[in-house]
Amino acid sequence: MTACVLETTMDGGTARPAPMTISADGGYAARLVTGAEPGSWYPERWTLGGPEPYAVPLPLSQPEEPDSDLLPFADGRVLIRRRVADRHNIALLYPTGPGTGELPLGTVERERLTLLPPSPCGSAAYALAPGDGTTELWRVHGGSSGGPSGGPERITELPGLCTGGAWLDRTGQLLALDRESADDGRVKAVAVDLARGGETSPLLQITEESNDRLLLADPGSGLLLVRSDAAGHDRLGWGVLGSTRPVRFPEVLRLADAAVTPFAVQPGQVLMPESCAVALRIDGAGGSRIGVWRPSGRQLHQLATPEGWLAGTGLWTREGELRLPYATVDVRCGVARVAVPDAEAPAGAVRSGAAGRGAGAGAGAGAPAPARPVPLQEAPLAKAQ
Repeated sequence: MTACVLETTMDGGTARPAPMTISADGGYAARLVTGAEPGSWYPERWTLGGPEPYAVPLPLSQPEEPDSDLLPFADGRVLIRRRVADRHNIALLYPTGPGTGELPLGTVERERLTLLPPSPCGSAAYALAPGDGTTELWRVHGGSSGGPSGGPERITELPGLCTGGAWLDRTGQLLALDRESADDGRVKAVAVDLARGGETSPLLQITEESNDRLLLADPGSGLLLVRSDAAGHDRLGWGVLGSTRPVRFPEVLRLADAAVTPFAVQPGQVLMPESCAVALRIDGAGGSRIGVWRPSGRQLHQLATPEGWLAGTGLWTREGELRLPYATVDVRCGVARVAVPDAEAPAGAVRSGAAGRGAGAGAGAGAPAPARPVPLQEAPLAKAQ
């Protein structure tokens, strides 16, 4: 439903936190905001699930560093990762009347640790710790170790440098990562099965020489948004998890004067991945714009961004309403609502993505087993038909 950039950005050499992270169910969000003292930061939690959004500050006795990561859960608690020397302290924050409660979860003693996007299960958090030619995958909350708080536990060590992160199923079992090979430096997306001890399998292999990254995935429909240089330069494309059809690269998503990045997919389109609306951040010389596109359509609709938009963040409702968080001097916590008309998929639209995930998916017949990823290959690099 959402895509969240968790890594800290740089602004003129100064570290600045990511704009916002939204929980997997869309009910909560969290961000770091500046305090009264210059250069000081504190967490702020937004409630998005009610009729009107509102923000709750979560300050503690000491200000936070701008490179701290926040991850909101479905129950309203916010996980924070703080770096202290060569270790990372993990804790849960929650409002307690006028104050802020804190539950320490444990420490990961690694030089680098990056939180992954919120798990679809809504109660677990994962992180990557890159090392010398390998990357460790950690569960930093919601595991079996660490007592009732579910502290950090190392799950597996993967060869190569792993980045990115997208969930492929609704239970939080299959995780997709972009893995850079230590041998040739090429990047291929792989799927990690957490129920099988971190077993990996290929996910994207468009050509042997290409760099193939997964940008965004919708666990319900299986729609995948990818970026690949198989054509000699980076292109934005799409495919369906569990389908044997190749990745397609629509010309409409190729803008010569702007960078296009997907950040949210409309949920609820279980049998119709091609009808999912996709929200795109379009960054050009004139600033950022919002793009709306569907695989079944042939148009990219561009919209003006609301003032104070927390760029790259947002979510779709099942009804097709795009919600964009924003904050201005006058509005501390706001959500712009953009109604996007439904677009029916054409006759013969691909519906095979859900077929591979078991009968009765989304129909209340029990959670089906997640699909085993099928490598997407032999992608046509010309205009999508």
